[in-house]
Amino acid sequence: MGRFIKLAAPDEPPEEDPLAGVANLFDASIVFIVGLMITLFSVYNMGDLMSGEGSVTMVKTDENGMQEIIVKEGETITAYRVTGEEGTGDGERLGSAYRLANGQIIYVPDSGDGSPADMPGTDGNDAAP
Repeated sequence: MGRFIKLAAPDEPPEEDPLAGVANLFDASIVFIVGLMITLFSVYNMGDLMSGEGSVTMVKTDENGMQEIIVKEGETITAYRVTGEEGTGDGERLGSAYRLANGQIIYVPDSGDGSPADMPGTDGNDAAP
């Protein structure tokens, strides 16, 4: 019995798979996504987010103004929702926070007698400078 190989006629165009280019598009999109992730991590200095040893704390605010604090310590990730409720319990005052004109917030620890430590431009009360 003879063996025959079917060859296309010279005047017929070769048959092409219409989905052959989809694999290349998928590969290109994966390379683009990985490059974008690496760029974002380097721009925002978030390498600790992916490492197992680092600690990262982020505050996320949604469109309604609700805030969520996300804390990553080692391999553990914990999320806390910020509510408008006032906390109660035993504790002691540690200091005061001031918002400057440029939006920066600074913390001034209390001196040993319960009053804010001397800060240039303040008179020792809780009012912002």
